[in-house]
Amino acid sequence: MPKEIGDDMQDSYDFSKGVRGKCNHFIGQPQTVRIHQSDGTITEETIQSAIELDDDVRKYFPTSEAVNKALRGLIELIPDELSSSHSQT
Repeated sequence: MPKEIGDDMQDSYDFSKGVRGKCNHFIGQPQTVRIHQSDGTITEETIQSAIELDDDVRKYFPTSEAVNKALRGLIELIPDELSSSHSQT
């Protein structure tokens, strides 16, 4: 299998004792991230975890951009009175 750009996996890595889904309980939970700045300061940001797509959906929407484009297309189909009530929340 050809290596992708940014693929840092080495053939010597051993995942034989790995546990699939070990951290799944974190999916959808907000996470606090510490960002170490070059000037020595540390900032914290709370970010929302990524949404996990099922394999059959990911086949059609492999990137965040593809998902957002599809959802924006669906938003256009929502009647104006319904979409304006959602924008107030």
